[in-house]
Amino acid sequence: MEKVWLKSYPPGVPAEIDVREYASIRDIFEKSCAKFASLPAYSCMGRTITYAELERQSRDFGAWLQARGLEKGDRIAIMMPNVLQYPVALFGALRAGFTVVNCNPLYTPRELEHQLVDSGAKAIVILENFAKTLEAVLPKTPVKTIVTTQLGDMHGFPKSLIMNFVVKRVKKMVPEWNLPGTVTFPAVLSAGAGLKLAEPPLNHGDIAFLQYTGGTTGVSKGAMLTHGNIVANLLQTSAWWGVGLREGREIIITALPLYHIFALTGNCLTFMKIGAHNVLITNPRDFAGFVKELGTWRFTCFTGVNSLFNALLNTPGFDKLDFSGLHMSLGGGMAVQRAVAERWKQVTGKPLLEAYGLTETSPGACINPMVDGAEYNGYCGLPISSTTVTIRDDDGKILALGETGEICIAGPQVMKGYWNRPEETAKVMTSDGSFRTGDIGIMNSEGFVKIVDRKKDMILVSGFNVYPNEVEDVVAMMPGVLEVCAVATPDDKSGEVVRAVIVRKDPALTRDQVIEHCKQNLTGYKVPKVVEFWKELPKTNVGKVLRREVKNAPLRV
Repeated sequence: MEKVWLKSYPPGVPAEIDVREYASIRDIFEKSCAKFASLPAYSCMGRTITYAELERQSRDFGAWLQARGLEKGDRIAIMMPNVLQYPVALFGALRAGFTVVNCNPLYTPRELEHQLVDSGAKAIVILENFAKTLEAVLPKTPVKTIVTTQLGDMHGFPKSLIMNFVVKRVKKMVPEWNLPGTVTFPAVLSAGAGLKLAEPPLNHGDIAFLQYTGGTTGVSKGAMLTHGNIVANLLQTSAWWGVGLREGREIIITALPLYHIFALTGNCLTFMKIGAHNVLITNPRDFAGFVKELGTWRFTCFTGVNSLFNALLNTPGFDKLDFSGLHMSLGGGMAVQRAVAERWKQVTGKPLLEAYGLTETSPGACINPMVDGAEYNGYCGLPISSTTVTIRDDDGKILALGETGEICIAGPQVMKGYWNRPEETAKVMTSDGSFRTGDIGIMNSEGFVKIVDRKKDMILVSGFNVYPNEVEDVVAMMPGVLEVCAVATPDDKSGEVVRAVIVRKDPALTRDQVIEHCKQNLTGYKVPKVVEFWKELPKTNVGKVLRREVKNAPLRV
């Protein structure tokens, strides 16, 4: 097919990337650490480590795991929020040739057990705040090596002692736990310093991550992301951003959790490649504290999801920050709403652009051009270098430009498959090797892709398709609306009608006002028939609205 998007590429962005440039993530990491040794790599809660320190500590960590008998290809689980221990453990495991299994710290025991058993993880690195969850399931899992850490472990004496005491004894954030035979993170680094890291050969086919899908629509599956997949996506995204980002000079705010694929590749890995300074936000839900932290940095890049940007815009003091250094704001993970993008531009003076990807695509697939004068355009971007995006019908037939269908993606960043689930893998791949995203979209004549919605979330009103994102965008335009989620609800006459669940910014906002606004902006069958006001919307730890939970909740009218 003709790659119409290439004519819309910014100057300097190549049509193809050379995946042979690096053999593995380890190759990129070690070259970056050597090149940017003296520069800050990661900061968190007042402590900064340089690339040289990160290289040394990750080497010690990986060597210690090898000394415990772990071998290339063994799965290592990491269960931590955004703290300095995360990149140390991550790069230590990858350098030693292990496969990293990222675990959400807020998992229930059932969810954690599934992931540890399914992946066959032999070791886990866990913040002790969540050790009680591991204790509940450990006997049922293959985990034999447990490394525990506390929030203050990387902060040096005496700050580490004070932080750990306050977290454990004053704030009582650590439930009592009992896991015999655990080793502390500081003890691991100390013991590893006297050991040699063996670096087994790594190539593009070796699995770097088992990155589990959210599991909100079924059993959580581990996407096998190889070193080749990740190397490709790092080259793709850095080539795309390379026209505007400067090696060794960027400060990226990392509020999304590193265990999530967006922050993992987009922030942790891609910005490591260019020697950037990652500022880790451990608890982004403390928005007052988040804004205070932002005030200490002249940050240049900011990534997030729509709900995060929206919450910041509604946090006192955010509009008083210094945005003079900011030149890249990127939204992904969910659709960026026009109302949020326009207010972001109004407050920061900089555009909020949208990107698109999935766990299964490592994740980057489409990004909007990072050029002077760029504005929010309602599209999630152009297919990035070495990526082919097609819009297909249910039979896999490629549709014409402008037609609505399922977005399918081909490229070197597409996963190897789902771990131990060949049948599930077969379901999401077309006969010619494209990944079926499950997202409904269109591509215009210039190659820009627009997500209409998730296939499964489409609302069918009297035979007409209604896409929740469109309804949400319209409702979000109202000044009195803080957040909105649109879902289907059964109806005797129409089969389904639109149900809008709203979190109010203005307590005086009424159902009639919402309906009247929607009537002015939407075709009749798209106007919500059910309008509810909730105190908050259920969300994942990444900030995505759990649309399925909203849909399954009883009506509150």
